[in-house]
Amino acid sequence: MRPIRRPDAVLVQAVIAGALSFAHLHDLAAAAGQSGWKAWAYPVSVDLLLVAAWHRLRTSRAAGEPARSAWTWFMVALAASLGANVATAGLLDLGHVPAWLRILVAGWPALAFLGGTLLVHSPGHPAVAKPAEADTGTAEQPSTVEAVIERDDVVEPEPEIAAAPALPSPEPEPIPEPEPAPVAVPPALVAHARKVADDYRTRTGHPIDADTLRSRLGVPPLMAHAIAAQLA
Repeated sequence: MRPIRRPDAVLVQAVIAGALSFAHLHDLAAAAGQSGWKAWAYPVSVDLLLVAAWHRLRTSRAAGEPARSAWTWFMVALAASLGANVATAGLLDLGHVPAWLRILVAGWPALAFLGGTLLVHSPGHPAVAKPAEADTGTAEQPSTVEAVIERDDVVEPEPEIAAAPALPSPEPEPIPEPEPAPVAVPPALVAHARKVADDYRTRTGHPIDADTLRSRLGVPPLMAHAIAAQLA
């Protein structure tokens, strides 16, 4: 079984006080010539300005900023609410409202709009910088926490990467030697060389080679090779 929640006494008191203040502001606005929905809008305007000023006051205090503007508009809204409560307590004849009160009631919307705009769009004041401490001539030793932080902030050098060994350059391909130009051999020399080759085969049983042919004929090596090629 769920426990029955008791109503908060402070919350109940706030609701009652707000309702009474709302009614007093409505009655004063209606007595000052503001009829219909306009009389109901005045209490809303006063209470909203009061809440906005209180919110700006707390925000300025939390940020360490001056709260003069917030205090000013808070007191203006409080004076309007408190004045309506006192005026409707029998001290003022609501059937014959003075002219100055009619002027205040009629001018309240512009005043409330100005106050709300300044509270919402007023720029914050920068925090006052603390004066620098005088130099005593001795350097302060960093605390342990600061030393640890400074040590963590040090950027360690990246490890050097060893350069890869250079690949051996490919060996150049051997350039083929140009083939010797064909040597023209006279037919008579070829016929004589054929006789020498036949005689050599008869005596040795082997074909004559280019070196033997060169020595027998007394010709250059190129010509000897050319003759041997024709005898083959």
